[in-house]
Amino acid sequence: MGSLVGAQAPTLGVEEEFLLVEPGTGVPVPRGAEVVEAARSRFAVDLDVELAQAQVETRTPVCRDLADVRRQLLGLRLVAAEAAHALGCRLLAVAAPPVGGRDGPTSAGERYHHLTEDYRLLAVEQSICGCHVHVAVPDPETAVQVCNHVRPWLPVLGTVTANSPFAHGVDTGYASWRSVVWSRWPGAGPPPYFESFAHYESTCDVLLAAGAAHDRRMVYWDVRPSSHLPTVEVRVADVAATVDEAVLLAALVRGLVCAALADLRRGLRAPAVPTEVLRAATWRAARDGVTGLSLDVLSGHLVPARLLLDRLLHRVEDHLDDVDLVRRLLSTLDTEGGGADRQRRAFARAGRMSDVLDRLARDTLAGTETWTGGPFRRTA
Repeated sequence: MGSLVGAQAPTLGVEEEFLLVEPGTGVPVPRGAEVVEAARSRFAVDLDVELAQAQVETRTPVCRDLADVRRQLLGLRLVAAEAAHALGCRLLAVAAPPVGGRDGPTSAGERYHHLTEDYRLLAVEQSICGCHVHVAVPDPETAVQVCNHVRPWLPVLGTVTANSPFAHGVDTGYASWRSVVWSRWPGAGPPPYFESFAHYESTCDVLLAAGAAHDRRMVYWDVRPSSHLPTVEVRVADVAATVDEAVLLAALVRGLVCAALADLRRGLRAPAVPTEVLRAATWRAARDGVTGLSLDVLSGHLVPARLLLDRLLHRVEDHLDDVDLVRRLLSTLDTEGGGADRQRRAFARAGRMSDVLDRLARDTLAGTETWTGGPFRRTA
C-alpha cells in the first residue's frame, strides 16, 4: 500500500474519446450528436460531442480511488455503446479509424465552425481519440511546477495505451498513429519547461496572438494546467483499448503528480529536458509502443520501453493507492501486449480488418458484462 491513500490522495477524473463506426464495414459514421442525445434521453447520462461528428466523449465524475475510476469508466462505456447500438452504430475504443477515408464532417456549433475555418484540412482529419487524465492540484503555480516534473515521463505514458496501428485500411507501422496525426496541430506536443505560471501565461498569449490557438482550451500540450478545472491534465495518451489499461494510465498519472508534489515540498527542481528531446522520444514511443524501444530522455539512449515503465513504477510506487493492482496490470501488458499489438495479432490470423474491428469491440466493453456499479452518477 502506498503512502497516499484515501482522502490524502488528490482526486482525479478521466475523459475518453470514442469512434462511432458502421457495424459491417468499420467506416466512421457522423452520428455523435445523436448518440449524445440518446444517452441523455435513455440513460440520463451526459456525453459530449467532439470536433469530428463520428466521435463522442465521456467524462467521469471526480473520483477518489482507482476502484471508483474503473466503476465509472465501465458504466460510461456501457451507456455510450448502448446509445450507439440503438442508432445502428458500433462504439470502438480505438485512437484512429482503422478503415475509411481521411476526412469527415465536423460537428455543428460556432466553435467547431471557426476551428474548421482557421485550421482547414487539419480540422477535418481529426477523427482521432485520446484519453485525458485530470489530477487535482492546489493552485496554478503548483500546477505549472507539477507539469515540469511530469514532462520527462510523457513519452513513457504514451506507450501504455498506444492503440492506433491501422489507418485507412493499412498498417501504418506505428503503435500510435493518432500521435502522429495530432502532432501537426500548432499547440500540440510536449510543452516547454516553464519557470512560473506567469511564464506559462505569457507563452499561451503568444500562441493566441499567432492564431495557433483560439483560446487556452486549444493549448493542446501533452501536459498542462487545465484551462477550466483546478487540475493538471495529461493528454499524451491514445484512448485505451480496455478499461483496465485506462485505469493503469490513470494510476500512473496520479502517482507522477503525487511524486511531483512531494518533490516540490522538498524544494527539488524538475530536470529541464529539452523540448526537442521530448519530441524525439514522443515520436519513438508512438512508433514502437510498449513492446519496442523508447528513448531515455535523461541518458539519450534507446532502451526497452518496458524498462522505462519499470523506472516509472519505481518513481511512483510510494504514491499509489493500490501498488498490487498496478503491478498486475503491467504484467498483463507483458503477456498480452498493448492495444496496438492485439490489433495486429487479430489481423495476422486471416488478414481481415473485420477481425480487428471485432477485437476492438470486445476490448471496448471488456468487463461491462459483469458491471455492478450501483446507482450511476451523472457526469454533469
